[in-house]
Parts: sequence; structure tokens; C-alpha cells
Amino acid sequence: MLERTEKLKGHIWGRASVVSLPTFLVTLLLLIFAPLLVVYFYISAFYFNCSLTAPIEAILNGETNHFPTLSLNAAALWGVWLTLQILLAMLPDRLHKWIPNYQGGECVGSVTPSGYSHSYNINGLQAWIISHILFIIGAFGLGWFSPTIIFDNWGDLLWIANILGFSLAIFVFAKAYLFPSFKEDRKFSGNFIYDFFMGIELNPRIGNFDLKLFFNGRPGIIAWSMINLSFASAQYSFYGYITNSMILVNLLQLLYILYFYWKEAWYLKTMDIHHDHFGWMLAWGDCVWLPYMYTLQALFLVFNPIDLSFSYALFTLAIGLIGFYIFASSNNQKDKFRKSDGNMLIWGKEPNFIPCQYITQDDTLRQSKLLVSGWWKVSRHMNYTGDLLLSFAYSFACGIDYLFPYFYFIFLTILLVHRCIRDEKRCHDKYGKAWEAYSQKVPYRLIPYIW
Repeated sequence: MLERTEKLKGHIWGRASVVSLPTFLVTLLLLIFAPLLVVYFYISAFYFNCSLTAPIEAILNGETNHFPTLSLNAAALWGVWLTLQILLAMLPDRLHKWIPNYQGGECVGSVTPSGYSHSYNINGLQAWIISHILFIIGAFGLGWFSPTIIFDNWGDLLWIANILGFSLAIFVFAKAYLFPSFKEDRKFSGNFIYDFFMGIELNPRIGNFDLKLFFNGRPGIIAWSMINLSFASAQYSFYGYITNSMILVNLLQLLYILYFYWKEAWYLKTMDIHHDHFGWMLAWGDCVWLPYMYTLQALFLVFNPIDLSFSYALFTLAIGLIGFYIFASSNNQKDKFRKSDGNMLIWGKEPNFIPCQYITQDDTLRQSKLLVSGWWKVSRHMNYTGDLLLSFAYSFACGIDYLFPYFYFIFLTILLVHRCIRDEKRCHDKYGKAWEAYSQKVPYRLIPYIW
């Protein structure tokens, strides 16, 4: 039986409830400057050939005519896109009946700190396929619209994305007070700004429609590959051909996106769904940051077409594929370990693990295992290591002369280092001494033999 001190840890694992002054200041700065940064990168691309210094000089000289405009056409495009994704998210999944080893349909997520196990309609791959078929038929087959439609309205769409992101954040913040979905899984810090930023509800829902899973995994990520396709079409319309660098970026990012939807059921067990509450960080991030900042490489290549040498392109592809292999295989190892309860082989051997237990807020003692085999013996977040290698390949495909396409890699590095620290604090609070024993067996957090 756990001692009382260990029991108390079970009641505090999850999002932070106490906000330090540095945390509050960083939160405030992100709320103010993250939206401005997205606009800045838009101006840099469309008016200054992706220079990150020229816009500053222009603004200091009083040039203010580069900001995007607000248009009804962009609002209509966003409205059609959002409506389509809501309808597709509510459809029953059919692919799991046709594709072997694909897990779709109704799936159950991890146990929440208060002991809930929520069900989800997993059909993201189906929604992605239908969305892209409709886009390709409409643009290339029937000619209803130009395949460059997204690129052509990129600035106007930014206004609508921001309006949607802020409106959604305000809605879920008010909902957490007025009509929460699961009261026991709310977290209040006492700091209004921090709670708005990080979110109060863990799983805000409208009926059975889960807002966090939908916005985390549907409009923005499905659009990611469609945006890249539109940018590739824009490059073709400008220059008459598509560069091998643009093809490389599209293919590597498409690989990542398709893997995400193939493993969407696994995504329910990740920090995004299992731990992060739904506030401005995710609401605005899903609507604005993801589609605008994750696609910077393809946008850069529209204005700076780069033809890579065969050896450079092959080397970049190798980095990307190695990173993807580490990312995917490490996630698959943990996923299979969970599903089989450890009855499997990893790299030809029975897996080693550390048994652990934790307590949810309903005072239920639950059992779990910490995997110490395969990639999870090399570092405690080896999937992040692979993700970083893959993201570096996106940027490296754009050459080495501009900082612009490397922003995503720099941002992701900061994000994943911060997530390592947050995740390990949560795991220590949740598992106690078992996590300390695991950390001793696997001393490296992210980069083997370094950190």
C-alpha cells in the first residue's frame, strides 16, 4: 500500500496549479508577441523575400501597408473548411474495417487525474483522405478553383484564423466556469491570465464532440499537407516547374502527417491529450500557429526556389528518414508494449520494465509499467529525438543561406526541451520513486550521452 505522501502525489499530478512570477511573465509575453510573430513572418515572406531583418527596417521607417487585410472571401473559405471538418469528424470510421492493423472507430483514451476514461471517434485518416480528394478534384479535375487558392488568400486567412483562435479560447475559458464537461478534471491556478493561456478544462466537450481532439488533430493538421500542395502549385505557377527541394519538403512532411493519422488512437495517450488542458495555447495554436508556422519551409520555397544537388538532396532525405524511423519505431514500441501489457519482443528480446502505481483523485490505486527497453533504454524521450532530426531535414532542404526556414526547427527544439522538463515533473509527481528508479536506469532525457 502506498504511504500517505505517495497518495498525495496522486492528487497533484497534471497541469501546474501554482504559477511563479517567471511563468506568468512568459505567459503574458507569449499572449502578446506570438500573434505578432506570425504576422511578422507573413510580411517577411510576401514583401521582403523571407528576410527577417528587412521588415524591422520598414516598420521603423513608418511603412505600415504590409499588414494582411480582412475579407469576406477568406471568412467564407475558413467557414467552409471548418464546417467540412466538423462533419467529417462526426462520420463513423470505415477504414478500420478495410485496412489491416489500422485502429479507428471508437477508442478509449488514458485515465484522467480524476479517474475518467473518455471515448473518442477516431477517423482522422478517413477525414484526411476525403478532404484531399475533394481538393484535388475541385482544383485539378473540375477547375472550380485554383490549386493556389490557399496561397492567394494566405494573408486574409490569417485574420480569420486569429479571430477563430481567440474566440475559441474565450469560449472554452467561459465554459469551464459556466458549464464544464468534467468538473473534477478542471485546474485553477488563481491567476486569470495563466488559466486563460493554459486552459482550465482537460477535456471540454459539446455533447460527445471533443473540442481538444478536434482542434488539435483536424483543421490545422489536415490543412498542413493541403497548404504545402497549394504552395507547390504557386511555385509552379511562378516558375513553370517544382523544385526538388519543394518536393522533398512536401514528401517528408506528408510522411509525418500520415503517420499521425495512422496512429491517431495512440495520440490519445500522449501529453497533448492526456495532460495538457485546453486553453489559448492549444486553441489559438491549433488555428494559427500550426498552419502558419509549420508550413514555413514550403512558403519560403515559393519565393526562393532552390534546386538541390543530387548528393545534397539524398543526404537531406536520409536525415529525414532516419529521424522518422526513430520517431515512429520508438512510439510503436511503447504503443505495442501498452497494448500487450509487456507480452512482446523488442529488438528480439523480452522487454524490461519498472512496475509502478499511481492514485487518481477518486482514490483508486492503478497499476502501470515504465518501459526500459529498445529506444526507451537509450533516452527517456527518444521519440522527440527522432522528431527533431526529421524537422531539421525540413529546414535543411531549404539550403543554409536563410534563417527563415529554420524557425520551425528552432521552435520545436525549445518546445520539446520544455516538454521534457514538464513531462518529467508530471511523471515524478505521478509515479514517485518508480520514476526516480527509471531515471537512474535511463539517465539521458533527449540526446543520448549529452542530455
